[in-house]
Amino acid sequence: MELRDLLGAQADDDGQPKKESPLKSLQADLDFYSESIKEIAVEIMAEGLSAYPIFIAHQHEVSLGELILNKDELGTNWSIQASTLEELVERGIIKEDRQAHFVKKYKKPEDFMCLFVVVPEGANFVFYPYKA
Repeated sequence: MELRDLLGAQADDDGQPKKESPLKSLQADLDFYSESIKEIAVEIMAEGLSAYPIFIAHQHEVSLGELILNKDELGTNWSIQASTLEELVERGIIKEDRQAHFVKKYKKPEDFMCLFVVVPEGANFVFYPYKA
């Protein structure tokens, strides 16, 4: 799934004007964080921690991975935590029997960050390209 798919998926069925999606601010923050996230992804792979780095994007408290970019310290809207496929399988977020499917869908980590975007309505995996 691409971030723009999530941006467009915000349904409005009560006739009220749609509020701006918080995912718009995520897109701006990801562009700002891009270089730092890429460096950490490369480090995770180079150190042999995982071939599948995953970054958790959230606006609240999340007890998963390790905090690498704090929205309060950086004056942004989203915090980012670094994790791995292995941790998400271990914690039951990705079921063991779905791990091979996830790996098949995983995009080249040198070109895309893999995000697990957590919002009050739920969470989803998104691949977002690094800024050129």
